[in-house]
Amino acid sequence: MTIKDIGPEPQSFDLEGATLENTNYRSVAWSGKYLQLTLMSIPVGEDIGLEAHPETDQFLRLDAGRGRVQMGRTKDRLDFDQEVEDGWAIFVPAGTWHNVTNIGDEPMQLYAVYAPVHHAPNKIQETAADAERDEESGDDEPPSWSVQPPRQPSDEHA
Repeated sequence: MTIKDIGPEPQSFDLEGATLENTNYRSVAWSGKYLQLTLMSIPVGEDIGLEAHPETDQFLRLDAGRGRVQMGRTKDRLDFDQEVEDGWAIFVPAGTWHNVTNIGDEPMQLYAVYAPVHHAPNKIQETAADAERDEESGDDEPPSWSVQPPRQPSDEHA
């Protein structure tokens, strides 16, 4: 199944099927004016990467695999620690440091909903290194037509 991000136009697709078929670290599947959907595949033993989004709430749902989610107010104090698996949801409040690590024996397949929009529409990043490179180069910015907070602080990465 190939999903093309058509921007803030009506869209419908088999989300679970698309999530399970995605083999990329991150694929932006839909970008709205206020909200965005990405599909993620995290290899065995790897993680999303410890980060905090000051102005972005997130919803993540696992459709395959097992993970460990850690969250906290500071990167040095991740006092929320929970194992998650297929069917589990993760809610990350804006400004919360968080990481999700694949602790299973298969790729961890999940999708993430961001509000506000966080990535360039239709962006596909095969690996976490690709995602980091795109962020550092400015090649993964939200579209100009999306609604962003008046002052968008930079995301923080550990």
